[in-house]
Amino acid sequence: MKTTNRFFLAMTIMFLLFSTTSFSQDEPKRPKYLTVTTMHWNMDNDDFEMDEWKALEKEYLDKVVRKNEFVVSASYYMHQFTADNTELLYVQTYASWEAIDKVGKRNAELEKEAWPDEDARKALAKKRDAYYDLRHSDEIYATLPYAKLMAEAPTKDMTLYVRKSHFANYEDGSDEEFDKILQMGRDKIIGNNEFIKGYYPSVHAWGADKTEYIEAFIVESVGELDKMFDKTQELIKELTDEEKAVGKNRGKYFTGVHGDYIYTYVHM
Repeated sequence: MKTTNRFFLAMTIMFLLFSTTSFSQDEPKRPKYLTVTTMHWNMDNDDFEMDEWKALEKEYLDKVVRKNEFVVSASYYMHQFTADNTELLYVQTYASWEAIDKVGKRNAELEKEAWPDEDARKALAKKRDAYYDLRHSDEIYATLPYAKLMAEAPTKDMTLYVRKSHFANYEDGSDEEFDKILQMGRDKIIGNNEFIKGYYPSVHAWGADKTEYIEAFIVESVGELDKMFDKTQELIKELTDEEKAVGKNRGKYFTGVHGDYIYTYVHM
């Protein structure tokens, strides 16, 4: 039964991702996949300069990544409140699974266009690599159609709050019910919370833990997080009895265990 339920949930997620009647139908086109590379600062780099690092990565983003037609967006997030202060996330989003395979080759072409001299390319790569430890990990997530897209691109550093929940081996459920639960949360709570500037839910597609359910919240600053949580509680109290009953059913799809992570979105 548990194996069947896991398979059912996976098929439910895929149904939600590609349903032509999803909420995203009325929003700008969103990416279907995202890769998260967890990197670490090179703590032995005595020449570490934050301004130089930002300048190097912005130059590469502008001359290569942002010109790569297979990349929808790219961004960096630095540790603020997590278990590892050396942690740094690099996130790229894509319109399709096929685009993920094509990015690397296209990047190599754009690098040659930006820095025709091979020695110059190698020097830049060496300078960039000096900022990072050799170890890193990669995860691929599939986006869900319940995002609250930012009204405009950020013009400054912001705060990213990430909540990692885990799917449970539930005994009953349906794709209709699951869709209704997530849709209500997006429409009644996330969408009406003015402190949430952006909201991006996703699920495991390839990586270490297939039970992961990721919710990424963009707020103005760490100080706004308490306001976000308080507003969420206010909005929950305003739900009708029927809506509260729908929300209560959410619990059977998840274990109840979650982790919290806070990062700084680095504006470049």
